Amino acid sequence: MSSEVTVTRETVAPVRKSAGWRFLGSELSVLFRRRRTWALLAALAAIPVLIAVAVKLSSGPPRGRGPAFLDQVSQNGLFVAVVATIVAIPLFLPLTVGVVAGDTVAGEASTGTLRYLLMSPVARGRFLVVKYVGAVVFCLAATFTVAVVGTIMGALLFPIGPVTLLSGTTIDPPEALLRIALVCLYVTLSLLGLCAVGLFMSTLTDVPVGAMAATVVASVVSQVMGQLPQLEWIHPWLLTQYWLGFADLLRDPIVWDSFVANALLQAGYIVVFGALAYGRFSTKDVLA
Repeated sequence: MSSEVTVTRETVAPVRKSAGWRFLGSELSVLFRRRRTWALLAALAAIPVLIAVAVKLSSGPPRGRGPAFLDQVSQNGLFVAVVATIVAIPLFLPLTVGVVAGDTVAGEASTGTLRYLLMSPVARGRFLVVKYVGAVVFCLAATFTVAVVGTIMGALLFPIGPVTLLSGTTIDPPEALLRIALVCLYVTLSLLGLCAVGLFMSTLTDVPVGAMAATVVASVVSQVMGQLPQLEWIHPWLLTQYWLGFADLLRDPIVWDSFVANALLQAGYIVVFGALAYGRFSTKDVLA
């Protein structure tokens, strides 16, 4: 009897694992076949294009005004990617991530496909993990879209040369591109907690727009609270506290303190809101 049970477990486990990988592949395929996904990425790509064209057609912004590094774009096109990232972080990246994360579960429920997905050999916990991974992959695509398009536009419209870091050290363009890639990874890391919030919001409703709006509002409220000195005691725990901490990656040597602190903070949000999402979704009657 025990040998039969052992065989059954050894047979079922690979099937479930294989089904999980197929589900992840299917999720990513569906996500990047949607016109909405490409429309969101196109909107993000428009940010560095507008910045580069505006600087090219103007005499340059007055020093001390506009986003950081904006006055250096005309001297070195690599700064287009950095400026575009700074502009996109407060609203545009959270908005697009909120749309995707808020749609993870609620979108399936609203179209009636959720009950059929849960009839497959994929547990609800693994279902949520796959949906979350899909949102994270979109975050990575979104941040690199801004940086890559910014780098291309900068190379087309402005000279490319050595980059002077915040510490005063000058680095060659290849190393500068590596620093930009690190900035993209940092920004992606910063959005992981927001993805978890969106996943949780998506389990609370069958209306995707509501989950999307709630996720975006969460990021806006966090940023507003971060600007209030009266709430300074809560600042270290805010979702957006370290979103602009990638400036430490533009020093020589690189200072990793903000990166580590940001990773720990985002991990906390992932654990808390991931658990809330699982608790809500595991008891939710979606087959009725």
